[in-house]
Order: sequence, then C-alpha cells, then structure tokens
Amino acid sequence: MLRRILVANRGEIALRIIRACRELNIETIAVYSEADRESLHTKWADRAVCIGPAASQRSYLNAQNILAAAITHGADAVHPGYGYLSESPLFAEMCEAHNLVFIGPSAEHIELLGDKARAKATMREAGVPVVPGSRGSIRDETELVRIAEEVGYPVMIKASAGGGGKGMRLARDRGELLKGYDTARAEAAAAFNNDAIYLEKFVEAPRHIEIQLFGDNFGNIVHFGERECSLQRRHQKLIEESPSAVVDDRLRAEMGRVAVLGAAAVNYRNAGTMEFLLDASGNFYFMEMNTRIQVEHPVTEMVYGIDLIKEQIRVASGEFLGYDQTDISPMGHAIECRINAEAVQVNSRPSPGLIRKLFVPGGYGIRWDSHVYQGYTIPPFYDSMFAKLIAWGADRDEAIERMKRALDELTVEGIDTSIPFHRVMIRDAQFREAQFSTDFLERWLNQTELSNKE
Repeated sequence: MLRRILVANRGEIALRIIRACRELNIETIAVYSEADRESLHTKWADRAVCIGPAASQRSYLNAQNILAAAITHGADAVHPGYGYLSESPLFAEMCEAHNLVFIGPSAEHIELLGDKARAKATMREAGVPVVPGSRGSIRDETELVRIAEEVGYPVMIKASAGGGGKGMRLARDRGELLKGYDTARAEAAAAFNNDAIYLEKFVEAPRHIEIQLFGDNFGNIVHFGERECSLQRRHQKLIEESPSAVVDDRLRAEMGRVAVLGAAAVNYRNAGTMEFLLDASGNFYFMEMNTRIQVEHPVTEMVYGIDLIKEQIRVASGEFLGYDQTDISPMGHAIECRINAEAVQVNSRPSPGLIRKLFVPGGYGIRWDSHVYQGYTIPPFYDSMFAKLIAWGADRDEAIERMKRALDELTVEGIDTSIPFHRVMIRDAQFREAQFSTDFLERWLNQTELSNKE
C-alpha cells in the first residue's frame, strides 16, 4: 500500500481524498493557493504546502510546483482528483519520470481518450455504438460541409480536446455550420490550446447516461452501473442520480457490457466513466470517456456500497480488484444536488463571499461533501461548486423525500446559492416522474421564477 500521497487539487474533492487516505492510514500532503489557505483540506491533511498565488495557472495547474512539493515532502504518489491536471497526460508522465505513482490511468490512456475524435474512432472499432459523424478531426470547411450533409442536420460541432461545453456549437443549417466552425475553433484554442474540432449528428432531446468503470493492472474490468446526468445548465450538471429511472435491468446490463468492452479494448486501468446519449427509443451512443474520478461519484458509492477513492488507491498500489461483475449489484437509489455559490437563474453569475451562517443537514441516508464552514470565505477564482448534498433511499421516491427534507434543513447565509433551485426542482412534477432530457433544464429555467431567499 502507498505510504504518503500528495493531493493535487482543492476544495471538496481534496478533502474527500484526504478522508479516504486517513481510513487507510496513509499520510497526506495538501497543496493550496494563497486564496485557499483557510480551506478545510489544508487543515485535515498531515501537511499543507502553498504552491502559488490564487490564479489556477500559477498554482493548481503549475505542475512544476506541485511536483516539487511532492518530492520535497517525500510523497510516493499523487492523486489529481478531477479537473485541473487530472486529465493531463504530460502531468502523468512527469509523475512517472519522478518515480511518483499517478493515481489514475496511464498517460497513454489519458492522451488517447482525452482526444474526443480519436476516442470515438477507437470505440467504434471496439464495437461500441457511436453517434454518426466525422472519423477524426475536421481538416477544413469542405470536409465539414460534406460530413454535415452526409449525416444530416442538425449537427454538433465539438472541440476534440474539449469538455464542459467549451468549443461546442449546434448547427441546424449550412450557415450556422460555417459560423459555428470558426467560433468553436477559436473557443477551443483559447480553452485547451488546441483548435481541432470534430462533427457529429445532434441527437434530439437525449438523456445523458454515464457508466462507472473500474479496472486493475491485471486486465480485470468491471462496471458499477449508471448515473443519470441529464439535468444540466450550460453543459454543467446540477443534479445526478443512480440508478437512472429509465434504465431497466436489461438496458443496464447491455450498456455496462458495451462500456466494459470499450475499456477492455484499450486495457484501461483505474477509475473511468463512459458517457452515452440515450434516445427515446432506448438506443445509446458513445459520447466520450472521462479518465478520472467524477464529481458525481458519491451516488454510485451510496448505491453500490463501495468507496471509489479507496479503490483508486488500492489499484494504484498494485492490488487486484478482488471481485468480478457477479459480485456487484445496486441497492436503493441516490440523488446528488450540487450546491453552488450561484443562484440558478437564466442570467445568474457566481456569488463568492463570506458564509455568515451554515447549518448542514444530517440523519439516516444523508451525506455532505464540502470543504467550507461557517465563517469561511468562498474565493472568486474557482468553480462555484462548494458542496454536494447526497440522499440515499430504498427507492427513488424515498430518496426524493429524504432530499426534500435535507434541502429544507440546509442553511447557507451570506451568498447566493443553488439551494432555492434544488428545493423547487426536487418538488417539480416532471422531475418526480423522471420526464426530462438534457435540454429540459434550460427550458424550465426560462419558464420558472425562482426566489433566492433562504
């Protein structure tokens, strides 16, 4: 087992990893920017090292400073969490070059699957169904128009190295296609330093379903079912569930089989998530594979009774999984609400600042993942999510009722938050009936007035 792990991240995921390490009797080194000096993850780690100013480029994305901290303080491994350097093949290679275990897949896997166009081609060859579109990055406008006309409008332009909605444009005709091509390339270049884009058929009103995968270093790969991630705003998820209300046992088994097939084709190891679009007819199509732990991993943990962070560490330490697919079965239902420092409204923006009052709900089946506390000031430099509230129930109805109760107890004063949105959404008839798709939330927000009063 690993002895000392540097956690190359911040906020709730850093604290989540530190807690798992404590239970495994592994020492931890936290890193922090000058803006995060008072974050809980710096207080609960065995050591904490400042790696730079508030700006992410000079701190959490500063690979040299992070590696220097790891080497100086005697780490034998680095856990990147999600975001930042978690999907950087160069960082994974740098860790390996300095004899540090990178807790995640190999640099080769990150590079291959991080290129959305190459990943799609690889999965197609492995027998995984993919959305019709270009087989690789688009070279020029002539190829762009030809492929769009072949697959039929509407089409989606996507950044090959992208994520989070950056470099993504919908085109319903040739004019929108050519305009979107230039805009998407410029946005992709600015966000990822890579202007390559690819094209795929736009699936109308799909659901976003993802499969949690796990592989060890000995070729064993399993899945832990699916997560429902369709409730999104600006391509960012706000509520996630496991299992999905529209995925039955047969479909779950088939999606899981296909996901494992795709992961096995590249001999994948450690945690990964294969994301699919599911249409109204039950057809599913590969979108991308995330080569890291996901923000929404707690719902899978609650339903399948397994600590995915501990599994990451065990596998990175060279251990066998120790179980196969027949040992894995879901129990109950879990829902996660992302608590953001932002009112979820049509034109709202993040609301960092001082948390004057905080009351966290408890009780059976409730989990709170966060690095904040009463009197903590949320800095303006990072993603607005500062907590995740998770509710488990014996079935979806009980999970919803438990989440309602927990949201009503949850109190955060001093900043705008997503709590009022969640309180309304969890009571919404369409949500309760699971009648939604990836375009539902944007339309819902345009039709619903929300008060941000506590």
